[in-house]
Amino acid sequence: MNLEMLYYKDAYMKEFTSKVVSCTEDKKGYAVVLENTAFYPEGGGQPSDMGMLDDIKVTYVAEKGDKVIHYTDKPIEEGKEVKGVIDWERRFDLMQQHSAEHIVSGMFHEKYGYNNVGFHMGSDMITLDLDGELTWEQVQEIELKANKYVWENRECRIFTAEGEELKNMEYRSKKELEGKVRLVEFPGADLCACCGTHVRYSGELGIIKMFSCQAYKGGVRIEMLCGKRAFDHITAVMEQNKEISNLLSAKIKETSKAVERLLNENYTLKSTVMEMQNEKFEKIVKEYSGKENVLLCEKGLDPNGVRNLANMLMENGCIGKIAVFSGNDEEGYKYAVCEKDGDIRQFIKSMNTTLNGRGGGKPFFAQGSVNGKWTEIEKFFNGQV
Repeated sequence: MNLEMLYYKDAYMKEFTSKVVSCTEDKKGYAVVLENTAFYPEGGGQPSDMGMLDDIKVTYVAEKGDKVIHYTDKPIEEGKEVKGVIDWERRFDLMQQHSAEHIVSGMFHEKYGYNNVGFHMGSDMITLDLDGELTWEQVQEIELKANKYVWENRECRIFTAEGEELKNMEYRSKKELEGKVRLVEFPGADLCACCGTHVRYSGELGIIKMFSCQAYKGGVRIEMLCGKRAFDHITAVMEQNKEISNLLSAKIKETSKAVERLLNENYTLKSTVMEMQNEKFEKIVKEYSGKENVLLCEKGLDPNGVRNLANMLMENGCIGKIAVFSGNDEEGYKYAVCEKDGDIRQFIKSMNTTLNGRGGGKPFFAQGSVNGKWTEIEKFFNGQV
């Protein structure tokens, strides 16, 4: 079978006609083979195309040997002539992301000698893995250089080379290649062996934006986007920042300073609340010192507060079981139960079962929550001690 891969002939081909060579049921659906195709199969870090064959969905495309398999959700009659329609918005997005990766990878390689050792085009973010360390300032420098290249609207050149011509070329490749090799060149930025689809001109990328750079396996992992996907992401982030600026009554370029100020104020308030809470706890401890089997319900305590109060009572003279709760009948209660040098595991197990609770801890100290009413908590505690 001499399959014509139309996506190499014209990456901008959105529709085509072809005959069905075979259709067999498969665990992924129905595996359809055509005489020729414009559907790009998954490969080289680029996901496959999707689209339609007549009125039947193409959900995934893979290359197996000399065949391109189109997985569909319904069978198609062998020998039938069908019209293929590519999901063009998806295809063009992938062409943009793939082309941007070439330009960026080439520029990092040219300046730092680093290799692209991993590339993934996710549905949300694109990741690029390089085998060397970079600072965020170095990444931003390449980002600006890549965008200047986009604005120059340079033409992409795709060609094949072999033999001595190939040996004398300096091109990026993850492995040694022989025979006729397909090369993709963005002149002045990158020359790489690649089987994917790409834009004709760098200007079609619109914008290349880097979002993060993290240490990864001895090198770095960079998150990036370009084209409409970058535009949509930046727009969403700007809308979020606009909402934050409105909530904080801050200028849109000064939200970080406003958040920092808010955090400092929050820290001061927390410190004040903690001081007041500690004063209150000290009064409670003084009141209950020397008492046996103490059950308390204090309003407005978080899990840390419940734990701290129970621990202070245990360490300052209370005898037997100490149970501190905070909450209400509608939403339930947080608890901390303890007994100095005791073993409350069976008590906690029984309480959780009776009061629809959950939690645990050490033999002498447990934390958790229950959904019973306060009268039920009192009844259980008084019945157990």
